[in-house]
Amino acid sequence: MNGERSGETGGKEFSRVFDALRDRIVDGTYPLGAFLPPQRELATEFSVSRDTVQRVMKELQYGGWIMTRQGSGSRVSRVVRPRRVPSETPAATTPGWAVTLGPIISRAFEQPEVTLDVYTLTSESLDMHIRMQNERIRTEEIAPQSITLRILLPSEGLEVPYPRAKDDPDDPRLRDRLNDMTRRHTSSVRRTLRALEIEGLVPSVRLEIRHVELTPTFKLYLLNGTDALHALYEPVERLIELDDGREILAVDVLGFGVALTHYVRGEAGSYGASSVDKLQSWFDSVWNLLAR
Repeated sequence: MNGERSGETGGKEFSRVFDALRDRIVDGTYPLGAFLPPQRELATEFSVSRDTVQRVMKELQYGGWIMTRQGSGSRVSRVVRPRRVPSETPAATTPGWAVTLGPIISRAFEQPEVTLDVYTLTSESLDMHIRMQNERIRTEEIAPQSITLRILLPSEGLEVPYPRAKDDPDDPRLRDRLNDMTRRHTSSVRRTLRALEIEGLVPSVRLEIRHVELTPTFKLYLLNGTDALHALYEPVERLIELDDGREILAVDVLGFGVALTHYVRGEAGSYGASSVDKLQSWFDSVWNLLAR
């Protein structure tokens, strides 16, 4: 078994392997239906422990990127079209730049006081990133003194148009799966943050979850009053494996791991400041007037 490379935390190694495997799915190295290499081979290739690879595979499965069956390995269950993002212009200085959530939320958690407002369909992406920051806190890489998180989700009884079985839109199994997934990830976020407070690793933790009778057509993250990240949910066809092992060709939406449009607060009256303010105002109005 390979050990973690010295001088690097488990959180960094996890992110490195996760990003690499996800990128290979996106660029077609591992096409739809293809099997990923065995975990032992991946651990050797990336010079990490089997435990790290197992956690990465679990997160890829949570995000719908792969399906894993005992004794049969893991194969790709969805793909996305790669987005061309010029590398010569830094995201932080370009209004409306396309980024992934990981680096932005990592920077937000490096501040003494962390505030995060999230509007999303299931909170699975949020769950993953909160657990990654949890690892950074536990390894003393970062030390926030307070975390305030508000999560806005669609009401559980809401008839959302996705995910649904392509050949039978009235099939209730995918709706039940969506509700179960949302409960699992919100419970995970709650447990993770609560443990940080109970163990004294973060002195102040506040978490509130509200529901609203709106079908999310986009996801939104507002961080520390300075950053806003926004992405439209894109309907796609993908394979979904149910708990009983059966597979369904579904119409679903991409959310986990997609590129988000990034707005950064600059000088007063700037484009970034105006965009952050408008998105924050939208979140606050829905939170205060429509959500329960």
